[in-house]
Amino acid sequence: MSPTIRDVALKAGVSVASVSRLLNGTGRVGAETAARIRQAVEDLGFRPNGLGRSLKSQRSRLIGVMIPSLANPVFADAVAGIETAARAAGFTLLFGVSGYHAEEEVRAVEALLAYRVDGMILTVTDPAGSQALDALEAARVPHVLVYNQPTPGRAPTVTVDNEDAGRAVARHFAGLGHRRLGMITGALGGSDRAAARLRGFLAGAAEAGLPAPAVREVEFETPDPDAALDAMAAGPGGLPTALFCSNDWLAIATIGALARRGLAVPGDVAVTGFDGIAVGAHLTPPLATIVQPSAEMGRQAALRLIAMLGEAEGQADDLILPFTFRPSGPQAGPASPHSGRPREERADTM
Repeated sequence: MSPTIRDVALKAGVSVASVSRLLNGTGRVGAETAARIRQAVEDLGFRPNGLGRSLKSQRSRLIGVMIPSLANPVFADAVAGIETAARAAGFTLLFGVSGYHAEEEVRAVEALLAYRVDGMILTVTDPAGSQALDALEAARVPHVLVYNQPTPGRAPTVTVDNEDAGRAVARHFAGLGHRRLGMITGALGGSDRAAARLRGFLAGAAEAGLPAPAVREVEFETPDPDAALDAMAAGPGGLPTALFCSNDWLAIATIGALARRGLAVPGDVAVTGFDGIAVGAHLTPPLATIVQPSAEMGRQAALRLIAMLGEAEGQADDLILPFTFRPSGPQAGPASPHSGRPREERADTM
């Protein structure tokens, strides 16, 4: 049985009221008495009842965090930033995962609301029509978006310019001499970020005077780049010589799929990802990618929410942080005369 506040008072030889005043910070307690209480708390392993305190203060000191996936480490980076700011302000985090599905977002938000969170930080599929955001607005729970694109009428968001990033990748490929571009993206209905990256990539290719890139969608949680590559190879012009993947996990999976086809990266096909996850820097050669400052995005989102809760000075508007394009040398290398063709098909021409 867990020790109670009465057990602490008995062990410390003080009144229950003295223990309550010290633990809740609601009154003065002498130094000697406080020392005895703290020692009793430590000896007994006592944990204050946070729920009881929240009923009196109308604050739970809890922040709900909903992310699309536990598999993609980019979200762990953002959570680390959120946790840093939240802990410094005396908040604890509770988590929900949506799996990139709008209906699961609603379930996760409702579950977090049941814990009476003071506010939420979340990433949704599409802010414009999000029922999860509708639920938060109806409950009048302050919330901030992270990664999502700025959306009129919705909560503030902390993100990067995904569309401009996609345009930068297309410009880079064009500068290397690539003419046949392609994009393998996570399901566009599950991510307004992926949709923005695609818009920018298509615009960048058009601005460079290139044919429209081939585009194939895969599932975020169980991507199948092999099927996407097969479909691209069967299309007009064959397999693209440069591929933009909507996140780094997908880019890494695509590099593996290309290897199974007998194609090397970057010698045969250039591949660039998006996110800048740490593992990409340890590939040989390192993964070319758009690096977004995920930890700082999470920290800034938390600071905005804490300001909205009235516990700190700060702004509560959209924040667009800069991204970095990391070509990583040869990983996104130039086009070659044989790019996109399996090695066995090139044997007679080399």
